[in-house]
Amino acid sequence: MNERVLTAARELGLKVEMTKFERPTRTVVEAAEAVGCQAAQIAKSIVFVADGDPVVVIASGARRIDPSALCEALDCAEARPASAEEVRAATGFAPGGVPPFSHGLPVVMDQALLEEGRVWAAGGDGNTVFEVDAHKLAECTGAVVAPVGATG
Repeated sequence: MNERVLTAARELGLKVEMTKFERPTRTVVEAAEAVGCQAAQIAKSIVFVADGDPVVVIASGARRIDPSALCEALDCAEARPASAEEVRAATGFAPGGVPPFSHGLPVVMDQALLEEGRVWAAGGDGNTVFEVDAHKLAECTGAVVAPVGATG
């Protein structure tokens, strides 16, 4: 359990209960199997570099993030997934454990995630997740909500 993430959740007004698993929850498949939900209910937090600056994109585990749609949402020229080193440097978390907050970065949420209601997100490491209402998550993080996800 990551105290930094719990503290940030409290500061944002979120009451979350962290669930730590013995097995990894780093991927959408691992997390969905661990909590017993559909991939679409996993809120993955992926770091992108948009015009040179890191941003966290939260999307359903059943969707991929479309860099062109992200550029449109952020009014930027280029967006690409961050490398593992860039993720750690920008957030302080390793890939597969990046939470949707507690990193100080701008947040973009794929609007399709809002349709899922309650979702599961990473809790700061590759074995911990928490459940949260997607609308509340968007609101408390100040996320730009936009159609940045695509199927397939």
